[in-house]
Amino acid sequence: MASTAFALMGTASGAAAAPACTVEHSVAGQWSGGYQGALTVTNNSAALDGWSLGFDFPAGQVVSQGWGGKWSQSAASVTVTNESWNASLGTGAKVTAGFIASWTGTNTAPTAFTLNGTPCVTTGPTPTPTPTPTTPTTPPTTPPTTPPTTPPTTPPTEPPPTPVTGAPELGVVGNKFVDQNGAVRRLLGVNRSGGEFMCVQGYGIWDGPVDDASIKAIADWKANTVRIPLNEECWLGLDNIKPEYRGTNYINAVKDLVTKVIAHGMTPVVELHWTYGQYTGNSAGCADVHASCQKPMPNAQYTPAFWTSVANTFKNDKRVVFDLFNEPYPDRATSTATQAWTCWRDGGTCPGIGYEVAGMQDLLDAVRATGAKNLVLVPGIAYSNDLSQWLTYRPTDSAANLAAAWHVYNFNTCANETCWNDTLAPVAAQVPLLAGEIGENTCGHAFIDRVMKWFDDRGLSYLGWTWNTWNCNSGPALISSYDGTPTAFGIGLRDHLRALTP
Repeated sequence: MASTAFALMGTASGAAAAPACTVEHSVAGQWSGGYQGALTVTNNSAALDGWSLGFDFPAGQVVSQGWGGKWSQSAASVTVTNESWNASLGTGAKVTAGFIASWTGTNTAPTAFTLNGTPCVTTGPTPTPTPTPTTPTTPPTTPPTTPPTTPPTTPPTEPPPTPVTGAPELGVVGNKFVDQNGAVRRLLGVNRSGGEFMCVQGYGIWDGPVDDASIKAIADWKANTVRIPLNEECWLGLDNIKPEYRGTNYINAVKDLVTKVIAHGMTPVVELHWTYGQYTGNSAGCADVHASCQKPMPNAQYTPAFWTSVANTFKNDKRVVFDLFNEPYPDRATSTATQAWTCWRDGGTCPGIGYEVAGMQDLLDAVRATGAKNLVLVPGIAYSNDLSQWLTYRPTDSAANLAAAWHVYNFNTCANETCWNDTLAPVAAQVPLLAGEIGENTCGHAFIDRVMKWFDDRGLSYLGWTWNTWNCNSGPALISSYDGTPTAFGIGLRDHLRALTP
């Protein structure tokens, strides 16, 4: 084990002040691309009832797992705050928080820390960059090929976080979803389609029952997440929608379903599926200006207003997750990848799309302007099947609570392990990744079995499409009855989820 101790001095003028704290940064093990470390803080000032340690990683390291405190990271800046059980830090008392982090190039140690927001300076030698070993200097004896997804073999000095009971308030630490206790969480479950199309087609709000029994049936599959597709015209109450299916009636129906999902201990993901704007170009789903099919991108006229309203509705409940837009496909309308990704992020006037576009940054800004800190999911292009430039173009999030969303079916372009290794793995190494839709049109489950294995091996999240009683050869559909009876396709997801959960 290598360690470097830093005495952190306060910045007050006058006589030399006692060190505000002493931080020992220790390395328990290192391998190519990752290492396990710990920060032991000694409080040399007045007793604290609640603490926050801040520092910057100097060489692009990214925390993928942490314990002994609540970890968060925005770019290079890392913050570790106390858990409920280690909030008190008396004079001379120590507390240790451990972590696993990824790195490239040189693994340079952090040198400047703050304690409860008070700037500190370091004294003593400047840490020497850590050389890249060909094999770890301490166990494990062979370097892992992916970041560890289980607690490290060297136990932390503090107990690991206990997951909260019921639906969690979700945040992001490194490339993991975490709950309010700091416990790592995976989102595993289903989609519940209907809210995107029934209202605009004039048939109702939901396709099939959304009573308590039908939601309980989802939970009985050991799902912990339900994604709920929505329609912006129905939510905003535009007058082309029947009065009984729009505005307040629609919003109340969505709120009621969200409440039921939470009551059964599951995470609700509210997602914008169908939007306004006329598009008749390549791969157009319909010629209608109204929100009656999937459009290549959201529109600037209504979609920011939709997300402002949705965020205001749910901003006081961080158990609700926001999925900005179902399946962008500006790449079908534009001629280059640069144009497609620029349109995706920035919106405005996009080649091949005849209406003003709202980009992912516009929608995220609309959410954050309400004060909502909820977890936000941002999909890629090519019907959410392409994340190849997601990291390059990802929007800036003032709340640092952002994750990537991806969709895959057996008929998509990126539908094999080679593509997943090349394009998904780099994203998943930096931010949490949710496959918001997985499925196949074979009425079997051989394809999603492969998807689930790849995601399981990396501790990632996925949701099956869809909890509706459609023809699984064309839907695809997970169930033949809302009591939870699976189709031949759905049985693969059901049995897998049950096997994952003790």
